[in-house]
Amino acid sequence: MPANERVLSDVRGWIEKAESDLKAALLALKAREDCPTDAVAFHAQQCAEKYLKSYLVFKGIDFPKVHDIEELIARVRDVELSLSLEDCRALTIYATTTRYPGDYEPISLTEARHAVSLARKVRDAVRKKLPKSVLKKRVRK
Repeated sequence: MPANERVLSDVRGWIEKAESDLKAALLALKAREDCPTDAVAFHAQQCAEKYLKSYLVFKGIDFPKVHDIEELIARVRDVELSLSLEDCRALTIYATTTRYPGDYEPISLTEARHAVSLARKVRDAVRKKLPKSVLKKRVRK
């Protein structure tokens, strides 16, 4: 497989995983009052992270193995992202702190929904910059 095709295949793989995380978050939100809000927030963060990493792979930009949304956004210079510093930090916390038992406030349903809306913002901004060919689902054999 030529290098360019390999890169596009890798980008597509990141996108498929990001879409899976978004789908998991949306399905969990349907549980309403029984919603596992921490899982929704985690999957929303993962969606945003994976979309950012998909774009970095596409552009050939190295990135560390981190969950830090702010750090990843700093490497994505030509994508218009309208996330505040507070939003970036909240998403990052969903990937780290809230995944484990600890001393923090539970995530409300409103906060979980907001996390999904942030993930969608990242998703939409990145998808505008990627070629249509990588946005199509791969056909599984």
